[in-house]
Amino acid sequence: RLQPYPLQRVEDARQAPSLRVEAMKLLIPQDAEAPLAVQVNPFLRLEGIPRRVLDYKLGSRSALEWVIEQYRVSTDKRSGITNDPNRADDEGYIVRLIGQVVRVSLETLQLLGG
Repeated sequence: RLQPYPLQRVEDARQAPSLRVEAMKLLIPQDAEAPLAVQVNPFLRLEGIPRRVLDYKLGSRSALEWVIEQYRVSTDKRSGITNDPNRADDEGYIVRLIGQVVRVSLETLQLLGG
């Protein structure tokens, strides 16, 4: 298994502890040198994501942006079917996936000389 990139976990003690994802958000600070963060849910934010990670693109967006967009709970309007990427048997799966995508993005860029 790929070791996730070491991200800082910032937990909000006012919220109930949870790793469940409804919809994540990429946080891009105004300061162009500051690292990125991902708001996983009201309880958890992952910080310390190097900005270079946005340079590894899958089509028109970065791999990290793709994961953030795809890994959310959504309901199809026509069928009413709900897509829930959370795993009951592995609550930390999506948080670990974010770290793995960051690592793969950075290592791929390094291999490509970027």
